[in-house]
Amino acid sequence: MTYKVGLLGLGTVGTGTAKILTAPEGRHPLMRELEIAKVGVRTLDKPRDIQFPPSVLTTDFDEIVTNPEIDIVAELIGGVEPARSWILKAIEHGKHIVTANKAVMSRHGDEIFAAANEKGVYVMLEAAVGGGIPVIAPLKQALGVNRIKRVTGIVNGTTNYILTRMKNEGADFEAVLADAQKLGYAEADPTADVEGLDAADKIAILASIAFGGRIKLEEVFCEGIRHVTAADIAYAEKLDFVIKLLAIAQEDVPEDPSTDTPQQLALKVHPTLLPKSHPLASVDGVFNAILVEGEPLGEVMFFGPGAGEGATASAVVADMMNIAAILKTETEPIPHPLLSSTHQHYCSIVPMEDSVSRFYARVLTQDSPGVIGSLGTCFGDRGVSLESVVQTGMRDNLAEIVLVTHQVREGNFRDALEAISQLDDVKEIPSVIRVW
Repeated sequence: MTYKVGLLGLGTVGTGTAKILTAPEGRHPLMRELEIAKVGVRTLDKPRDIQFPPSVLTTDFDEIVTNPEIDIVAELIGGVEPARSWILKAIEHGKHIVTANKAVMSRHGDEIFAAANEKGVYVMLEAAVGGGIPVIAPLKQALGVNRIKRVTGIVNGTTNYILTRMKNEGADFEAVLADAQKLGYAEADPTADVEGLDAADKIAILASIAFGGRIKLEEVFCEGIRHVTAADIAYAEKLDFVIKLLAIAQEDVPEDPSTDTPQQLALKVHPTLLPKSHPLASVDGVFNAILVEGEPLGEVMFFGPGAGEGATASAVVADMMNIAAILKTETEPIPHPLLSSTHQHYCSIVPMEDSVSRFYARVLTQDSPGVIGSLGTCFGDRGVSLESVVQTGMRDNLAEIVLVTHQVREGNFRDALEAISQLDDVKEIPSVIRVW
């Protein structure tokens, strides 16, 4: 039996997907039953790494999403529109969807999954998070018996590459970013990566699956890496930390566990001082990793290439194969409880000012007696306990003081910083970074 596939887009991921589908030798036998029927492209005469008969290529995407012979539509064009519209139209015409598009799924997943459930088709998105790393399917299936406590990921290869280079070379952010753009590791407009927006899309998807509820993307706190300096990297090294951009979704534990407080989640993306002993600390370069913590399993980590033609295409085709397996064995494929998305409620998200973390801060002050005592008083008056306070030396004729807090409510810490910034002897607070 043959299952016909329509590809929307033949860029990097689309080309990789086509290469796998047209060379099934040595792969799972079910691969031979997946056939590319149509490929949607912007222009027909562009040179390509893979060739198709003229009848397969089309610039009319409507011809693919409405074609009654096509079983599976793979949306590989990226972006929000027109991707969202093509996905919804394909669903309306009874097509199963495979997508690598984290932006459209994090913003419009509600609408898309609701339409798919009503129509009785699947929407599969393994490739949307972590490239070729299989994490969506394990969260839905093998890890579903666990009570998930936290999902922590390095899910953006560009920022991980930049931070790794800064660590290894002692370079500043802007210099490494410019070089990463020349090498093709960073886009000409790197905003989505370096401001943490890409990672926010991905943790919203992971949190929705791990905690069984819908996520409003605007409730994910997002802070990028532009303010991380070579000085911060160096101080992190002295303190036995590395700095990583982490995407975190974790269950918020109430101060009094005996209360009937509804479950709340902390959802955030930000640079983090991570102890070198942490499993994610050694994930360098363009690699991604996702650490899942649950009960009773404990910790399990997924690691691998987070982007690229082969990695992402591998996840796309795996989703196609899963759909084909169900179509082959079940006359009524929906709902398959381990593959479909059925949760309707929205997760309750902890406001960022109420979230709890440790903090690192670097403060430049006049080299005057009593300055450290004044800092301690500002923190203490607002319930912020300090783990360490060290005057590390002089910078631009100012004393440089580095401090690390114990666990503290974010709002209290911000109030303390505001008070410190008003002190006569304090000239600048150039860096504030959360600590694991």
